[in-house]
Amino acid sequence: MRFAIVNLGCKVNRVESDSFAALLLNSGAEESSVEHADAVVVNTCAVTGEAEKKTRKAVRGVLRENAFATVFVTGCSAALRPQVFTEMSERVRVVPKADLPGEIKRLAASSTEPKSCSGQDGTIGFADDGTLLRIGQSFPTRVGVKVQDGCNNACTYCIVHVARGPAVSMPFERIVDECVHYARAGVKEIVLTGINLGSYCDNSERKPRTLAHLLSELLESTCRYASSDEPPCRFRISSVEPKDVDEGLIEILAASEGRVCRHLHLPLQSGSSNVLREMARPYDADYYTDLVSMLRKRVPQLSLSTDIIVAFPGETDEDFNATLSVAKECAFSKIHVFPYSKREGTPAAERVDQVPGTQAAARAKQLRHLAKQLRAADYRARTGSCERVLVEQYGRGMTESYYEITVPSNLPVGSLPLLPLPANT
Repeated sequence: MRFAIVNLGCKVNRVESDSFAALLLNSGAEESSVEHADAVVVNTCAVTGEAEKKTRKAVRGVLRENAFATVFVTGCSAALRPQVFTEMSERVRVVPKADLPGEIKRLAASSTEPKSCSGQDGTIGFADDGTLLRIGQSFPTRVGVKVQDGCNNACTYCIVHVARGPAVSMPFERIVDECVHYARAGVKEIVLTGINLGSYCDNSERKPRTLAHLLSELLESTCRYASSDEPPCRFRISSVEPKDVDEGLIEILAASEGRVCRHLHLPLQSGSSNVLREMARPYDADYYTDLVSMLRKRVPQLSLSTDIIVAFPGETDEDFNATLSVAKECAFSKIHVFPYSKREGTPAAERVDQVPGTQAAARAKQLRHLAKQLRAADYRARTGSCERVLVEQYGRGMTESYYEITVPSNLPVGSLPLLPLPANT
């Protein structure tokens, strides 16, 4: 059986899609293009109205490109409006993510022979106990591990908390075991992911174990799996909300000497306290800038990226200028700029004070220009300094501070050398 996976959306979706691919490969299926696949999995996104449009377009595109495949549609958009997809074709099957592994196994078992779960065949990997690992030529060199799902917040522009449900944390020991397997297999960077990652909390013991506790245990449990000439694997936090950055997390960033990457993706969304209040974000601009100031004092090497929404309903020129001011003050290394997109079913979409599209586009352009300047300034300040760089492909690598740079072509993929950052990436 031949399969293809179309992934849309966040890093959590990416991890889930890679897990689906690993299951199919282990069942004996072969990865192919959409055109030649017998089954296609489309992992959908609903973070914005624009994302949902892209999702619908992607499913229609699969149906046009392939006239015979069964199309499994899963993810946030499918959870919110399944009938939108089932009405597209009788070949479409909307399946919740929790049920998709079973569907995959049944489909693959009907037409393929499972692979042997021993050793590594260059496509997928197995731990000594037979645990399936998402490593090899079909998967990213930086391995994502989902430790949390869902969200208990209800930002007025967002519907992900409806699609994903309440926050839930994966079992502490299961995460540690999985990461140890990857470390033993030679993986050099593990990215912890979640819909609201900073809310991670395992309550199975008497004392709740937070994200900081998890990172501490991961560092200790994986430190022995390294060769004499290379360091142990490092961990990267994919994204964390400002209110979830506690003293324990800051201490680990400061003390781990780069084994927890000194890079945080800290969503701002707006630099205006008025807009943040309308968004139902649980902090104001002063709280955010004070947090960033403290982080930079404790972790001077910190690289800080963020998300910002421009033209949220009711946003004035004064509000937007406040966002520009905060962005400059925080000196972000990267800004993901999102012009506000109406998301049906959210409070913000019902507001009558929507910002005109032309104004939204102009603000987005201005912020992107500033983002480019800030990124260049941050990289210039790092040029010549040394960082551990994960070699992701021959001649290219990812620095601890989250810059993709050119590296010597003789460095093996998957290695983690200490290198000076070149003048040009």
